[in-house]
Formats: sequence, C-alpha cells, structure tokens
Amino acid sequence: MQNMRSLLGSVACIALMTAPAYGQNAAASDSKPDATKHPAHTAAHRARTKSSHSASAPARDENMIVTGTRSSHVSARSSTSPVDVITAADLKRTGQVDLRDALARTVPSISVQSMGYDTGALTDSIRMRGLNPNYTLVLVDGKRRHTTANLYASAGLQQGSTPVDIDMIPAAAIDHIEVLRDGAAAQYGSDAIAGVVNIILKKTPHGLNISGQTGAYAYKGDGWQSNLNLDGGFSFLGDGYIHLSGQYIHSDMTNRSSTDDRTGMVSTKLIGRPEQTRGTMGLEFGKKLTAGIELYGNATYAHRHAQSFQYYRLPSVLPTLYPNGFSPVEQNDEDDYAATLGLKGNNFLGFIWDLSSTYGVDKDNISNVSSANVGLFEATGSTPTTFHAASYSNVQWTNNLDFHRLVHLAKMPINLALGAEHRYEEYNIGAGDEASYIDGGAAGFAGLQPINASSSHRNVYGGYLDVDVHPVKKLDVDLAGRYETYSDFGHTFNGKIASRYDFTDRIAIRGAISNGFRAPSLAQENYSSMAVAPTSASGQLAVNSVAARALGASPLKPERSTNASGGIVLTPLKNWHLAADVYQINIRDQIIAGGNYTGQTALDAIESQGISLPAGIITKSVSARYFSNGASTRTQGIDITSDYRSNFHRFGNVMWTAAINLNRIRMHHLGTDTLGNPLLSTSGVSTLTTGAPRSKIILNANWTRGNWDANIRQTRWGSTKVLLGYSNEAPPALAYSNTIFYEFTNAPRWTTDLEVGYRPDSHWHISIGANNIFNVRPSKVPAQNTLYGISRYYLSSSQMDFNGAYYYLQASASF
Repeated sequence: MQNMRSLLGSVACIALMTAPAYGQNAAASDSKPDATKHPAHTAAHRARTKSSHSASAPARDENMIVTGTRSSHVSARSSTSPVDVITAADLKRTGQVDLRDALARTVPSISVQSMGYDTGALTDSIRMRGLNPNYTLVLVDGKRRHTTANLYASAGLQQGSTPVDIDMIPAAAIDHIEVLRDGAAAQYGSDAIAGVVNIILKKTPHGLNISGQTGAYAYKGDGWQSNLNLDGGFSFLGDGYIHLSGQYIHSDMTNRSSTDDRTGMVSTKLIGRPEQTRGTMGLEFGKKLTAGIELYGNATYAHRHAQSFQYYRLPSVLPTLYPNGFSPVEQNDEDDYAATLGLKGNNFLGFIWDLSSTYGVDKDNISNVSSANVGLFEATGSTPTTFHAASYSNVQWTNNLDFHRLVHLAKMPINLALGAEHRYEEYNIGAGDEASYIDGGAAGFAGLQPINASSSHRNVYGGYLDVDVHPVKKLDVDLAGRYETYSDFGHTFNGKIASRYDFTDRIAIRGAISNGFRAPSLAQENYSSMAVAPTSASGQLAVNSVAARALGASPLKPERSTNASGGIVLTPLKNWHLAADVYQINIRDQIIAGGNYTGQTALDAIESQGISLPAGIITKSVSARYFSNGASTRTQGIDITSDYRSNFHRFGNVMWTAAINLNRIRMHHLGTDTLGNPLLSTSGVSTLTTGAPRSKIILNANWTRGNWDANIRQTRWGSTKVLLGYSNEAPPALAYSNTIFYEFTNAPRWTTDLEVGYRPDSHWHISIGANNIFNVRPSKVPAQNTLYGISRYYLSSSQMDFNGAYYYLQASASF
C-alpha cells in the first residue's frame, strides 16, 4: 500500500491540473449534436424524464446515463456510483480500429492483453481493474450480451474466460458507451463484479455517415489495417425509425518474434497480432403502436476469419512433405449474431414497463492449415495438411420484464423499480476430424476427440427490486436486491446499498457496498483442449473428467464477491470537474486454471484420455491443468477523473482531461486439490496478483479552432511483475522447473499519441495520426525464459502493446 500512496502522491498534481472525466463530461467538442445521446423520441424516455433524480437538476451539457441506476434523468456527475461516458468521437480519436483497443486508450481501469496464445489470440476481450474478463458484464442498450464460445485456455490472467467479444458489434452502430466502475450484481445479475460496460446504439431516423481508416506499424512495415464504416437512418410510417450500420475490417499479421535459436533466423512468426478479416452489421428500429406502447428491437451479425502462426517445425520433422520446414497456422471461422425484440409502454397501473427477449449465438470452427500429423504420416505414409480441429457454440436466450415508476410517500419522492428475468444458456463442443487427433494429432492444435465432445445447458430465473429514495433534499439512497436460482448451482441473493450526499452544488460524497455471485460458465465445466509445440505439450482437462479427478480435481462451485467503494465529487471551478473513488473487491472461491501438473504425472493424465503425444516430446515439458476454485483475492484501488475546458478565444478551445487508476491485487487464500497439493505454484500466484499493471495514467488534450482540431494523449503504463519458468535454453537444473522461477519486471512506460484533423466543409473531416509515435516497447524477457528464445515479450501482460508505432490516415463524412 505504501507504493500505491507514493504513486498517488506523484500524480496528484497532474490530476489537479487536468484529468479525464470521460465519465464526468465527455461531450465531444468537435462533433455535431446528436439526438441519439438522449433518445427523446421514445415514449418511455419522455415519460421518465418528467421526474428529476437529484436534488439539483443536471446542467444541459451533462451526459444523461441509464447504467447503474433505475431512476430517470441521472447524469454521470450526479450518479451514486462512478460512470464513464465515452462518445463515438472519443473512440474515433484513439485511431484504433478495434473497439476493445479504443476503450483501453480512454478508460484507465480497462485493459487488454498484449497477445493471446493459440486460439485465444483469435478472440478479443477486455478486463477491468486487473481482473479476469469474466467479471465484466457487457450490455447492449441495457440488455445482457451473450459471450463468446471460444474459451481462453492458455496461461495468464485471462485463463478460463469466455468474455463478450465487443468487436463483434459494428463500431458504426455505437452512439456512446457507459462504463460503470462498481459492482452491480444486485442490479444486473451474474458477472457484474468488476463493473459493467453498456453499449448504447444509434437510433437517429435520418442521416448518412461514412468513415474509413488505413494504417500500419511504420517501423516494421507490417500490420496494415483497412477499416470502413457506414451507418444511416430513416423514418417510416410517421414516427417509426430504422438505423442501419456496417463495418468491414482487415488487419494483416504483425511479427515481433525474436531469432529462433534453432535456425539463427526469425523462423517463427508466432509473436504478434493475428491476421483478421471481420464484417459486422447492425439494425436498430422502433415504432409506436399506440399512444402509450412502442415496439423496438435491434440485431447484429458478424463474421470473423482469423489466423495466427504457431511454432516453426524444422525441415527434419517432415522432410518429404515440407523440405524447408513448416509453421502450422491456427484458424478460426466465427459467426456471431444476436437479436432483441421488445415492447415498452408508459402506463400499466402507473408503471413504465418494458418486456423484451434477447437471443444470441456465437459459433467457432477451429482448424489447422499448413500443418501435418507427423505420427499419422509415419504410420500410413500420408497426412492431410488442413484439419478441422474443433467446434464450439454458445447460446444465450434472455427474457426480461421490467417496471418502474415515481411515487411519493409523505412528500418524499421514491423511484421504484422491479422486474423478472429468465435466461437459458447452452454450450456445445464438437470433435475434430479423426486425422486431427490420432497418432499424436495435428501440429499446432491437436483436434478434440469424441470423448471431449459435449453438450450442456441450464436455466436461470431471477427477480429484482430497486428503491431509490431521497429522505432529505440533498441525500440520495439507492437500495437494490436480486434473487437468482440456477438449475445446476442453486440459488443466491445479492444486495447493494449506494448513497450520495450533495453538500453544495460543488461538493458531494458517494459510496456503495454490495455482494455478488458468479456461477461457473458451462465452458469452464466442460472445456478441454491440447496444444502441441515441437518439444512440449499442454493439456486442458475438463474438470469433471476422470483424468482431472485422478489429479485431484473437485466439482466447481460458484464464485462470490463483496464490493465496497467510496468517493468525492468536486467542481472546484466553473469548468473544472474532479472525482476520486476508492474501491475494494473481495472474490471468494475464484475460478483459476489451477491444478498445474508437469512431467510424467501430466503425461499419464493426458494419455488416460486416449490422447497420444507425438514423438520428440520432452516428458518434463508436458503440463496438464483443470479449472478449480483455487483462490480468494482482494483487489484495492483508486480511480481519479477530472476535466477542464479552456477558452483561448481566437486561438481556440482545449478540453484538458486526465484519468488515473491505481490497482493492487492480493491473495489471502490458496486452495489445495483433493490430494493436498496447492492449486497454484508460486509462478501462478504472481501472475494472478502482480501480473496486471499497478497503475495507468491517461492525460489528454483536445484542441479545436475553426476547421482545425488536434488531439494529444500521454499514457503511462504501470509496471507488472511475474515469476517466469525456464525453458530449454536454461541450464538443465532450471529447465521446466515447477519450483524455481525467474522474477521478471515489465518496467513502466510512457507513450504518446497524436492526431491532427481538418474539416474542409460541413460534411467532411480528414485526420492523420500516430499511436505510440516514438515507438516505445515493453521490457524484454530473457532468452532462457522463452522457448527457443522466440517470445521476448511477456505476452500475457495487460500493460502496453509490443507492436510499436502505428501511423494512420482517417476520413469521414456526414450527410
């Protein structure tokens, strides 16, 4: 905690000079007014905004929010819990074509992993406050979004996650995003432990917007990206509206692999961003059916084709077929779609009501190309070079009925909300081609066997009650309770108390305490896989399998959390807004990829499932693991946000913003398996507790003058510290040891982003920019801690990206 105090002291002055309040007042100074920010065209919204939430009505330039509250007419600055509002203009100015990367450059508490391993590289995810992506709930227009089917099985803080892949939503469809930095399980249900990301879609019945971007990592000349966005709306039958959107993205691979010690050249292209082609479409519509009832809905569809290289195989592995050696390529062909249909009205026994149904599916087909089954070739004299390795699908169907109204009790205004939810979840695993798993399996990603295939489902029923009351004029108290019952894990009750007191228009304090519940995902219970490198192998065992039970696995049980937060909201000057919130998150029975076993024990467990590993595997390099309730952790931190607008008259205006997140994770309990072995090694403990950055600072200045604008962003990426294992490059006594590790520190780094734009007329805007303009890179891992000396960057880090400087050209038009 002393280090946290020291860092807080060093940045306090910065926070007082500037500070980002992407949640305090994120109005984009260079964007046109957009009616979709406050969808007043809907009957429900008009009815809601008749009542005021806070004692003093928010100013007109503040962002009204719908996340973290059931009340109406609440602004980000007047909310009882911290909420960031990120506009489409904020996202566009980051120069990022992927939504997850844009969020990481605007909200310090959100981070992304530098690179995913194996199939984990082919799915995008975010995490909040250094925690697993499973603890961040994602909503679209307030409705729960389905998660990906592609579980992240490899090492790192994301292990075991099946996050919502927000990049499967077209960026052109997004009006703004609301990020609730607080536990909200009592309000929204499972997964809302670290926070909530609510993506609000455009609903304008007019206009046409086109934008495009192209760019590359200039210092290496690779990773070219092309991005095209299109959206527009029109009205029908008077007050009906339809808004359509689409996005196309293609990203070439980057390669940041170091020299391969086996060849003396950069033979492996493993380290870098995968190649990806992604197309997404969106639809949003609404129509009044009667004076008090409206039909509404939205739908999205996305297809992704992504590829990533695996370790290079020497020519000696299969000279007949690959005389120059070969690099297997893992490939994911993914289809993702979701649809919401609902009815809402403004008078049912005095209540505003909303009835909706949301259905979402994600399907992943994993394959290997430019690969081979060496064992099959040795046995039969032939092998395919393309394999279907596995298929995964995740289905989520959610039905909601919500009511809320403003009532008065003894002249005291009370916002009352209640509702019910039913959710059906289904997870399916399909086996690969026979040639992908027999005789050692395909190089790169060994296919799943029929024994690994499974289909599982469950039903979840829940109900909630939310009471927001003002006992006295300046005090707001919000009480929420939620009951949920799972067909496979029983029931739970979660509660939350949040309060805010406004001493004056310039000074307020707020705080909240809540508990949460997260049932193990169906994927965590049933997933299994096998990754095979030239001389090593790693198997993920289903926790309920015979092999996992033999190693000491126990059935998974739900995770439980307790959240506490408190903060102060200040307006020291007319144009200066400042907020600071401290928080603590306790998670009990946290699901981790524990039970890490190596050597002959792991080999025996893998082969007990009928899996044979290829010749050349080093026994002590084989590992096996399963998911377990292995740890209890405590996350503590502070968020500081602030903004200040300067008017330099004929020299233009500048919005100065800054945001700071300080974060620390500590373990206060480590579990054991049924055989008495600890479920994490000291290396695993370090990854869980110090593998996420201790701090992140974003300083931003956005200048506008006439037709010109410029944006400069300084980001400080805090340090991480992990214990790394030794590879075959280390002395024999250290190689693949499960008890001796190297302490690696990823030192803090500052990066600079710059964008300059010009508006030639009222329709067009053109900009040129660079992210990480000075090509700063993270610390390098010693060669003896990476296989063949190839992975010289710590890939599981959520610190800065290791690809280097990225330059881009952007153009947009609105009609």
